Amino acid sequence: MPQYEELSPELAERIERENAQGTYVRLAFDNQNAIRRDMNADKPSVWRPAFLQDIDKIIHCPFYNRYTDKTQVFSLVKNDDITRRSLHVQLVSRIARTIGGALHLNTDLIEAIALGHDMGHPPFGHMGEKYLDAILCGYTGRHFSHNIHSVRVLDGIYPFNISLQTLSGIAGHNGEAEQEEYWPEPLTDFAEFDRQIEKCYEDRAWANKIAPNTLEGMVVRIADIIAYLGRDRQDAERVKMAEEDAFAHDALGRVNGEIVNNLMVNIIENSYGKPCLKMDKAHFKALSDFKKENYAVIYDNAAAMAQLNQTARPMMAEIYGQLLDDLKAGNRKSPIFTHHIQYVNHTARWRETPYEKTEPNQMVVDYIASMTDDYFIDLHHYLFPSSPYKVEYKGYFD
Repeated sequence: MPQYEELSPELAERIERENAQGTYVRLAFDNQNAIRRDMNADKPSVWRPAFLQDIDKIIHCPFYNRYTDKTQVFSLVKNDDITRRSLHVQLVSRIARTIGGALHLNTDLIEAIALGHDMGHPPFGHMGEKYLDAILCGYTGRHFSHNIHSVRVLDGIYPFNISLQTLSGIAGHNGEAEQEEYWPEPLTDFAEFDRQIEKCYEDRAWANKIAPNTLEGMVVRIADIIAYLGRDRQDAERVKMAEEDAFAHDALGRVNGEIVNNLMVNIIENSYGKPCLKMDKAHFKALSDFKKENYAVIYDNAAAMAQLNQTARPMMAEIYGQLLDDLKAGNRKSPIFTHHIQYVNHTARWRETPYEKTEPNQMVVDYIASMTDDYFIDLHHYLFPSSPYKVEYKGYFD
């Protein structure tokens, strides 16, 4: 029988009373304190405050639509019922807004961070991220991390003048190491933020250490885990990677709805009116146990990893090398010119520095990271029609 936890009667009564009286603790980040690179542009209005502007910029980013055909966890599977990255960011946004609303935080800021947090993800999920990082590091000694590249998309490729608070939340969302308590880390200017971002390119470990500077960013960080924890189990069963009884840990629930509900309730119960996010020890342990089991059964699945390692990995290396050669040779008929550079020039016409002046390896990375799974496969076939590397999807009736 499903077990959906509820807020304690005492806290539920307190929230209802403080909502009615307006006496709740003010912890939300104030719209008036938003910091932008150009403080003279994007002035907020009474109907379009600062972080609502960020949401609009992110949704209308030319790369936003590409979430739709990017792997969340399960690559090379045709199945309309498994989670793609587009649905994942919506789930993160919904979960984070629910928690943030209960805690009286700035839900516009939460939504902006949530919708933009995975904009930099390459095709084939975290496996694709590992491949692109290894290739880039081999050529330049620099590193690729999807959270840091999400910042680059919204602040570099498309200089949208996004707020520091939104970008900090996006950069710091990648909290694979779950925490019992989540405290924002102070950050007051873009100069320090830029130093942190550069350090992530030099040392990949820093991409997991960088943290949001607002409580809203921390809400998205934990919502990211909540959104995939049970959903990935559900999807693993649908693609027959795991049987229903493959997961022994069920302290948070057996179905995704229970898991999401029970973690949200516990965070609200332990965080209301406090300047940090907290879980009790039992729920934190359960969260950690669930994640470990997900890694054992799903994320470190040898068969799935082998399939991508044998196909997508060498294909990405071939594409990277060819595109880099085309750039250096000035081959303007190459897709990196006709499909990427020209597209960025057309959709980011307000750029002060021409995109072509970007370092060539970075342009190749920008292009590959922007690709959907299907586009990547088609591009490889276009560039290497005789290549022995072929990706085959598991079909609906296989």
